[in-house]
Amino acid sequence: MMTSNQIRQQFLDFFIKKCGHTYVHSAPMVLKNDPTLMFSNSGMVQFKDYFLGNRTPEHKRVVNSQKCLRVSGKHNDLEDVGLDTYHHTMFEMLGNWSFGDYFKKEAIAWAWELLTQVYNLPKDRLYVTVFGGDEQEGIPRDEEARQFWLEHIEESRILYGGKKDNFWEMGDQGPCGPCSEIHIDLRSDLERQQVAGHLLINKDHPQVIEIWNLVFMQFNRRADGSLEPLPDKHVDTGMGFERLVRALQGKDSNYDTDIFQPLIQHLEKQSGKNYHQAEKQNSKVAVAMRVVADHVRAVTFAIADGQLPSNTKAGYVIRRILRRAVRYGYTFLGFRQPFMCKLVPLLADQFAHIFPEVKAQQDFIASVISQEEAAFLRTLENGLQMLDHLMAHASEKVINGQTAFELYDTYGFPLDLTALIAREHGFKVDEAGFQRAMQQQKERSRHAAAAEKGDWVILEPSEEPTEFVGYQSDEALARLLRYRRIIDKKGVQYQIILDRTPFYAESGGQVGDTGILVLHGEHPRKIHIIDTKKEIDQIVHLTYDNLPEIIADHSQAPLVTAIIDSQRRRLIEANHTATHLMHAALRQVLGNHVMQKGSLVSDALLRFDFSHFARMTSAEIEQVEKIVNAKIRQNIPLEEQRNVPIEQAKAMGAMALFGEKYGEFVRVVTFDKNFSIELCGGTHVPQTGVIGQFKIISESSSAAGVRRIEALTSSKAEEYIYHQLALLEQVRTLLKNPKDLVKAVENLLHEKQALQKEIDRLHHEALQEVKRTLLAKIARKNGVEFLAEQVRVPKPELLKTLAFQLRQETQSLFAVLTAVVDDKVHIAVMLADSLVKEHGLNASQIAKELAKLVEGGGGGQPFFATAAGSNIANVSKVLAAANEWL
Repeated sequence: MMTSNQIRQQFLDFFIKKCGHTYVHSAPMVLKNDPTLMFSNSGMVQFKDYFLGNRTPEHKRVVNSQKCLRVSGKHNDLEDVGLDTYHHTMFEMLGNWSFGDYFKKEAIAWAWELLTQVYNLPKDRLYVTVFGGDEQEGIPRDEEARQFWLEHIEESRILYGGKKDNFWEMGDQGPCGPCSEIHIDLRSDLERQQVAGHLLINKDHPQVIEIWNLVFMQFNRRADGSLEPLPDKHVDTGMGFERLVRALQGKDSNYDTDIFQPLIQHLEKQSGKNYHQAEKQNSKVAVAMRVVADHVRAVTFAIADGQLPSNTKAGYVIRRILRRAVRYGYTFLGFRQPFMCKLVPLLADQFAHIFPEVKAQQDFIASVISQEEAAFLRTLENGLQMLDHLMAHASEKVINGQTAFELYDTYGFPLDLTALIAREHGFKVDEAGFQRAMQQQKERSRHAAAAEKGDWVILEPSEEPTEFVGYQSDEALARLLRYRRIIDKKGVQYQIILDRTPFYAESGGQVGDTGILVLHGEHPRKIHIIDTKKEIDQIVHLTYDNLPEIIADHSQAPLVTAIIDSQRRRLIEANHTATHLMHAALRQVLGNHVMQKGSLVSDALLRFDFSHFARMTSAEIEQVEKIVNAKIRQNIPLEEQRNVPIEQAKAMGAMALFGEKYGEFVRVVTFDKNFSIELCGGTHVPQTGVIGQFKIISESSSAAGVRRIEALTSSKAEEYIYHQLALLEQVRTLLKNPKDLVKAVENLLHEKQALQKEIDRLHHEALQEVKRTLLAKIARKNGVEFLAEQVRVPKPELLKTLAFQLRQETQSLFAVLTAVVDDKVHIAVMLADSLVKEHGLNASQIAKELAKLVEGGGGGQPFFATAAGSNIANVSKVLAAANEWL
């Protein structure tokens, strides 16, 4: 049995040696200069300019094997690949071309000779199709091709096909022509006896498949849709390599050939599962192995051709393919660590002689895939934890659509995997609700100014995460490994990844560091880092400096000295350590039910959300402050332990936060083992005395059952205390330095209350006089007690009081009152119930219409409404308009 490499080589040798073709290496699978395509989806793509007449071919006859990628279109939906045995994302297309040289006769004869005399495929299993014409377009049958076929094959095996399958077009305009497909029937003899093969051509039968398509470009499609003969006729053929190998090796599936079996056998060893046994049982294990074996090829060749996984365009497609494979490997093969990267050496060796670009970049490709896998595996773990928690605490066996969408949106957790896990636990997923949430997200995205992310520019490949050295140092010598360009509201931003850094990336409530990167060289330059973020465990440094211009003279990863803003970091550290001390103090004062529910640790302040059922009293706040400040004065040293087994850390009494995901090994931060032990990755002071001072500045409700404290430390606490003392001194001065300041303020408040009561009494008396005047002005119109007047009131609220008092002393009131207060027109509309119920009047509608006259708005209930506007000059128009309603 011939190997796949021998089969490919035999194809190339046949056309090179016998037919005088020139071998041309495969074009990159990823296209960079074609706005119509992201990937080569057929062998002819690299020759498009020849067919269009834009370039003169160097050779009249060409042969090659082209790397292709298809993830959409007929039979090529990504989610279907792996479910059957003969469709793929990445595949090879063997092809021979003639640019204005030979045509149908030679192409047909050579194809038949190669298949039946060189490869020795049985003639009685082969069928061919020719174009059957199109009356609507006036295109005749391709009788020329049919006659040439009759020289080699029985007439009964020549079938006519329609335009869909047997007329190839490059686009709406340009070269096109009829094509002739060659199909093979790989069914058993018994099956062939029961159903004739010609009945299954182009019917999606898994054993009756097309293996070669001969395209004869003889027409040019004009802009008006008409066809004209081409001056030069071309031949473009494409044969699916994987299908050909399957036929020649006598396999029932492409995945049983030696193209895929080395990969599948490696997966069997890694997973401990048997592919063929799973296939017989129609198990998802077999599907998963096919998915991984197919997808790792697509991802490997894409990276080899320069396309890294990313969040945009072609990079997004590659990332999507990779993550689908990881998802299947995780779910059905049990992989919890990167596994696809281990298949790269197999591919590199397998294709070394035909696609040497993979072998040449083997380590780099494996590194990129490994990082992508690791990132998505963490995503899957996070999603699974959240999903398990949801199902454990669910009141019904349904995962609502919004929750499913949050899993997808926050964790990248695909809906089909959520549904699969839900079914395994007897749950259903509200998929309609998911789609609604997805649509709402899309609508929000359309209206938001989304940032445009570029691909990573890799200066030096590395599969290791950035080493964080910020626990022990404020600066470090590092290499700039990669960067990418981001366009956001503020302008052009660059994100930078170093091999090591003292910059803490925002996480665990602690904000990211700022500082500078000093570029080494003859003329050192600074890159100003305005923030540091974490992206799937990678530390990303943010700058708005023109990075490409700064590093233009550096062809490789440049050396930099990374220096954080030390003064800012010291304030952040003080706040972080104080948060730990306060957490412990709160549990002492309020009880062990206190648990952290959120936090912010910045250089300006610390904010801490915690579970508690009531507002803290002043005494409780004071007690917490005293405990924390006492611990500060004790100058307790930091005790830090890294890489502690999680169970050992818990046994030590370390507090683990609910909902936080921890690895097998953790970092334990202790300030007095009898007081504060927490799992924490943040930065802290070396001893508590460095904090200096702790002061709570507010305590409030954050959510139901959750309280929030804001506090200051160090110099910020001192500034706050000095400011409060200064305010107190100002109050003393204003009150003429009384002996008892509290008593003096109390007396002042009592005096104010007494005066306010007197003012309210006078307002009431004045309002009664206004009411009596208005009652006298009420006019009867059409059986309605009508009033439209401007009044003088000190406060807008008194309009409402006045309107209700008038309503109580009338039977069929229609009143519109206006008043100018604080340079605004205020309007009140009051209607009797009878006018609302019997006549359909609506005070809210009236108020809104009247408000337009003063450039304002309003509303309310059917019987009473208010409005306000800024155009004082139009007050009289409001009153005039009120008359129009009657």
